Amino acid sequence: MANIGFISLGCAKNQVDCERMMYRVQEAGFTVQADVVGADVVVINTCGFIDSAKSEAIDYILQMGQLKEEGLIGKILVTGCLSLRYQQQITEQMPEVDGILGTGSYTEVVPAIEKLLKGEQVADFGSIDAPEVETGRILTTPEHYAYIKIAEGCDNRCAYCVIPYLRGRFRSRSMDDVLYEARLLADSGVKELIVVAQDTSRYGTDLPGHNRLLPELLRQLCKIEGFQWIRIHYVYPDEIDDELIEVIASEPKIVKYLDIPIQHCNSDILKLMNRRGDGAFLKALFKKLRSRIPGLVLRTSVITGLPGEGEAEFSELCEFLKEMRLERVGAFPFSPEEGTPAAEMEHPDMETAQVRAQMVETIQSRIMDDYNAAIIGKTICVLVDGFDEEYGQFFGRSYADSPEIDGRVWIAAEEALSEGEFINVCIDGLIDGDLSGYPVED
Repeated sequence: MANIGFISLGCAKNQVDCERMMYRVQEAGFTVQADVVGADVVVINTCGFIDSAKSEAIDYILQMGQLKEEGLIGKILVTGCLSLRYQQQITEQMPEVDGILGTGSYTEVVPAIEKLLKGEQVADFGSIDAPEVETGRILTTPEHYAYIKIAEGCDNRCAYCVIPYLRGRFRSRSMDDVLYEARLLADSGVKELIVVAQDTSRYGTDLPGHNRLLPELLRQLCKIEGFQWIRIHYVYPDEIDDELIEVIASEPKIVKYLDIPIQHCNSDILKLMNRRGDGAFLKALFKKLRSRIPGLVLRTSVITGLPGEGEAEFSELCEFLKEMRLERVGAFPFSPEEGTPAAEMEHPDMETAQVRAQMVETIQSRIMDDYNAAIIGKTICVLVDGFDEEYGQFFGRSYADSPEIDGRVWIAAEEALSEGEFINVCIDGLIDGDLSGYPVED
């Protein structure tokens, strides 16, 4: 059978989709290979969320086109958000692409590959509102951690966001299916489970009964042997209730880390962007969370240069961040996405938005310096992720660090450590802004 290579771009949710496609391809008898060179078909699972993601996806397609021209790969199949959003442009302007699948057609990856191998063209765009089809996965993360996607799509309709047009309405997976997959992951050796969806906090609201089921799902996940850390991403602020707070605070396996995207704090901008709540609500929420969940680390994302953001509104955002002192903040300049209401609104120019994002990063770097300084001299639990040849040290993460997006903890170990091992590390300094230390006994 043919050899199939995969390239996955974008978010962790997209990565899960790619892992499911890989499983289907392998189950069909094809060989899934790690290196794209020599593949009979290369599947590029794209992101099409903002300009930088689109540019990255296009660059990969062009790179694969060059390999194809040199005879190093065979066919090119483009899947994911970019293919759905720009299907006509890809078909007309990228002759190196042999087939495209939309986000509603991941399940058709095997028939698509079979057609390509026969020399046929492929263009399949199924419903983006169809229910999730359960299948296995081939993990592309290290063996000790994995993402679990509990829902697809989004109903929030934020004015700047194109996701509902690419991923459809919000659809929760059944709790039984999620728990079954979680048990398989635990049995395979996963120690850290990262719960993701476009909006995890709305899990269950579209199912019979229309109840918020995230707290109950978390309780059930905590009962599964094997998991030591359970991490929650993408919890929307207006959906955080006392029950969810209590579960996070009381369950030892749930790391005291929350990813809560706020995008801004100015009340007028939030209203214009169709976001619920206002600046006063956000301040009260963060203070409540910190009082109820000791040691909580908060991550958020903000967008600079949104429609309605003048100097006064940006200054308000900066003061908000200085006062709240959130441990993890990602700042992104506004990207007007065609087809969204915000793209038609007046907004600061891109240069201004980028300068403001850099200013937020400067503010945040000072907050992070203070946060790290307070940890020096303490002993913390670290999950070992691997060994870095350049630095000649092992590295890992504390509960305060989610993989790929947060920092590392460098470990000066005299003996070899194992990936997926939990150890205690005494923090004694910093390396390039990341914590560093040495192993100590319990």
